[in-house]
Parts: sequence; C-alpha cells; structure tokens
Amino acid sequence: MTTDLHPSRAVPEKVRAVPVRTRWLDLAEVRWAAVSLAAFCAALVLQVAGTPGWAWGVAYGLCYVCGGWEPALAGLRALRDRTLDVDLLMIVAALGAAAIGQVTDGGLLIVIFAASGALEALATARTADSVRALLDPAPATATRLGSGGEEETVTAADLRIGDVLLIRPGERVAADGRVLGGTSDVDQASITGESLPAVKRAGDEVFAGTVNGTGALRVRVERDAADTVIARIVTMVRRASLTKASAQLFIEKIEQRYSVGVVVATLAVFAIPLTLGEPPADALLRAMTFMIVASPCAVVLATMPPLLAAMATAGRHGVLVKSAVAMERLGTVTQVAFDKTGTLTEGRPRLAEVRLLPGAPADLTEERLLALAAAAEQPSEHPLGRAVVQAARTAGPAVEPVDGFTSELGRGVRARVGGLLVEVTSPDHLPGDDRHRTGHQMVAGLQRSGYTAVMVRIDGTAAGVLALADRIRPGAVDAVSHLSVLTGSAPVLLTGDNAPAAAQLADRVHIGDVHAGLLPEDKVSAVTELQRRGARVALVGDGVNDAPALAAAHVGIAMGRAGSDLALETADAVITVTSRPPSPPSSRWPGAPAVS
Repeated sequence: MTTDLHPSRAVPEKVRAVPVRTRWLDLAEVRWAAVSLAAFCAALVLQVAGTPGWAWGVAYGLCYVCGGWEPALAGLRALRDRTLDVDLLMIVAALGAAAIGQVTDGGLLIVIFAASGALEALATARTADSVRALLDPAPATATRLGSGGEEETVTAADLRIGDVLLIRPGERVAADGRVLGGTSDVDQASITGESLPAVKRAGDEVFAGTVNGTGALRVRVERDAADTVIARIVTMVRRASLTKASAQLFIEKIEQRYSVGVVVATLAVFAIPLTLGEPPADALLRAMTFMIVASPCAVVLATMPPLLAAMATAGRHGVLVKSAVAMERLGTVTQVAFDKTGTLTEGRPRLAEVRLLPGAPADLTEERLLALAAAAEQPSEHPLGRAVVQAARTAGPAVEPVDGFTSELGRGVRARVGGLLVEVTSPDHLPGDDRHRTGHQMVAGLQRSGYTAVMVRIDGTAAGVLALADRIRPGAVDAVSHLSVLTGSAPVLLTGDNAPAAAQLADRVHIGDVHAGLLPEDKVSAVTELQRRGARVALVGDGVNDAPALAAAHVGIAMGRAGSDLALETADAVITVTSRPPSPPSSRWPGAPAVS
C-alpha cells in the first residue's frame, strides 16, 4: 500500500514501473535456489565418482550458502528481536545433519526448502503481474483555472482549497469540491456504489476519483488531498489491514513457542545422556537426529505444493490468488458477503420493460415506442440512452435517422424522427393532473421495484414509460446457491445503492440478508460484526468504496476488469473472468435483466 493518500497515487510508482510479466530469473529467490540445486547436483556427482573430499565438499558448501543464507539472515534478524522462527530452525537442522556426517541429507533439505520458497515467490509474482495488468492508473494532473480564466496544468497533489478546476468530458475529478458552473453526469459508482451516473449542477458536490460524463464542469476544491473521500477510504483500508494482521498473532505465538520447545528439547536430548556418561559423538548424533525429525520443515514443505497447485488451478479458471496464505484462508471461509453494482450485476443499465401510457396514440405499439425512443437517443452518450438503443437494435431493424437532436443534462433528449417530435425525459416532467394519474402510479410502481423509469413523449403527449435496470451477471444466481452449500450459511448483500434496487436484486439472486445505502465505513462495520459473531467472511467487491471492507474481511476478493485500483491492490484474490455466454433472456425485450 502506498503511503500517499491522494487518489492519483493509488498505485505506487515502483509498482507501475515493474514489467507486466515477471521472468523467473528476475526473482532473487529463484536464482539462489537454482544455484543451490546446481551445486548440490555437482557435489553429488563428484561424491559418487570418488573424487577427493575437498572437491565435493566445496560444492556442498556452495549449496548450503546459496540456498540457506537468506533464511539464515531472516532467522538471525528475528533472533535479534528475541524471537525464534522456523527458518533458523531449518538452517540449524541442516547444519546439524552435516555435523553428524550426513552432508548430503542436509544439502537436500536446503535445496528442497529453497525450491519451495522460489516456487512461492514465482507464483506470487505471476499473480501480481496479472493484477498489475488490470490496473487503470488515475491521472496525476489537473487543469487549474487562473483568475483571468487561463488554464494551467498542475499535479493533483499540489491542489489547494479554493482552487478552481476545469473538468472536461471523460476526465476523472482530481479533488473533492463543489460545482461552480456547468452541468454533467458523473459516474461515482466507485465511491457511492450507484449504478447510474449522477447529474451534477452548480452547488452539487463531486468527489475525487469519479469520472465526468459528457459536460464540462468548473469545480472549486473544498478539501485537501489528505481529507478527500478516497483518502479517508485509503486510511480505513490501512486500519482494517492492521486489524486483520493482528488476528495472525496467535499463529505466530504458536510457531514461536514450538521453535523454542524444539531447541530446548534438542539440548536436553544432547546434555542428559552426556551427563550420564554417553560418548559425545553418540549424544550429538541422537540430538541432531531428534532436531531434524522435530523440525517443522517437512510440514512446511509438504503444505506448499498443494497450495501452489491450487493457486495455479484457480489462475487457469480466471481467479488470481495473491499468496499461499490467501489460498489457505479461502478454504476456511464460512460466509460470503457481496457488493451489488459491478459485482453481482454488470454495472450497466439494460432495458427491462416498455409500457404504454393512457392517452398514447391509438396506433402506437410498444415496439414502435421503443424504436422512436432509440432513434432519439442514438446520438446520446448517456448510459440510459445507450441501453435503449442497444435494446432496439437487438429487437428489430436498424434505428431510424433523426433531425434536430438536442440534449439537456438532467432533462433528457429531443429529436425529430420521421416528422414526429420525440422526447425521452425524466418522469418528473409528467403532468400532475388527474388525466396522468395512471402514469404516475405506473412510474411509482416501477421505482419501488428498483427500476429506473424514463418517460417518452411524442409531439408533446406522454406516450409511454421505459423501465431500465442493471442486469444480473450470468451465473450469479448459481454462484449464490453454490456458496450457500459450500460455506453452510447464506450470503449477505452489502451495497451503497438504494434500498428498492438492493431488494430487487436480492430477491432475484435469493439473498435474504440485505444491507443497503451503506457508506464505506458502514461496510467495514457490517463485515466486522459478522466476524465478531464467529463468521470467517469473504467479501466480493469492485469499487473504491469496497476497499476498506476488503481489507477487514477474512478474505477480500476483487472483480478484475471492473474493479478499481485500490480494490485490486487491497484484495487477497482477483476474479478476472466475470462472465460467460449469457442465457436466453427471460424477458420479451432482448438484453433485459434476467428475472429468476
């Protein structure tokens, strides 16, 4: 984790500079293990061939030094801190084998231990390479406006409260602030979990790290880099990570006590027979034999191959596990918690329903209404407009050309399609008289069910309503069901989205425990509470707002392609394959969210 709290520094520069693919010889652990193995093989050949002892002795010495210096140094550093670890115990056991004349056995122990460490380092590096390939670095600069309106490009970390920024279409917001002028739709799903962009006008707040839409904004900076929402999230990640690390103290304490116990027992096995008159050579042989057998090196070495094999198998299926420790934790999970947007759902709206309103032209059909709306939305870049166009293209012929297209953020679009004035707008603009009461009831019902409703007007008359929703990922229902069986407990939904949308999604994937409208700290509290009750929680998320909870969970799992940099860096595992060929849609509208 980088120490710089600014979002533009979410990925350390040293990480970004590393090549995307690590070669095995790039790792020091692999090079030392290879030299140690070569020296061992050479020594064995020389010994069997009957060469002078000094020749194969030098080769064995090279094997011991190259394969054992690193764990020996780590063990001595631990000993300086008054702790005794298994690395030093392994070195002592190997030297003890050499001391009783079993030089070959000691060398073999060194080689196996070095090879195990090299394989773990290589697997971890390959996983890190794959994660780095998924990262989408945030811009490190911003456009600052001077008092005369002149533009200046500055580093985002140098921004101060009161600076005025120009946020162009498609750019990331560089700092927390308030809109002074302009109107645009801002995608802030990574911060708030909202599946649809939020319209921002003068007076609205915007957050660092969110993505501006089609309009230009002038934003006054209101928080220093260290006080932004994303910076506070990074701080929560650090705190949660430290909390999780403290949970491992029990394991470290057991390891420490065991190592001390082996050393004390070895000294006793040597000293007691010696005091009773046994020859020193026999006492030393018995003591060294005991230490080699009692050393946990065999257990350590036996656990790595299956863990590495499991990591490789997971990688072939699109799941990158960052370490053997994380792989081991995955096997102990007792409950899974899901984020909603971008995790169980695709994070993109899809057309779910088309309804005609009372008073619509008599010859108007649902198919024709969709075609007209798609024609009007074709030039638009708004996610809702793209969803309408995609549904129309899938359902029927090519979208008709339009004239006089205009777009007004927060209100919708209008265009002439075949002589008709078609407006696709917010249902808030539906007249409030009795004649439109049915329309208001229809819109309210759709919104209570978690849909986003869009009204279509033809020549000034409210003609129909389009219902859109975020589509469930293919396989999400099966995944929830299988995880319930594997863990023995039903998954939980933790989302920052609104309650109706969360309830609709939970009903479709059969999740009963739903927590909606959560801020990042609320997700951490929810995960912590589950673990306080005894659950070992695996959290699956994708956004910056999920990162603190990913760090607090027993295992954090990030969605690769859609995930934020911070979530990818924080998680213990990354899912890179997030979809499979979709099943035939259950709705009459192709591409509609599947309803189970």
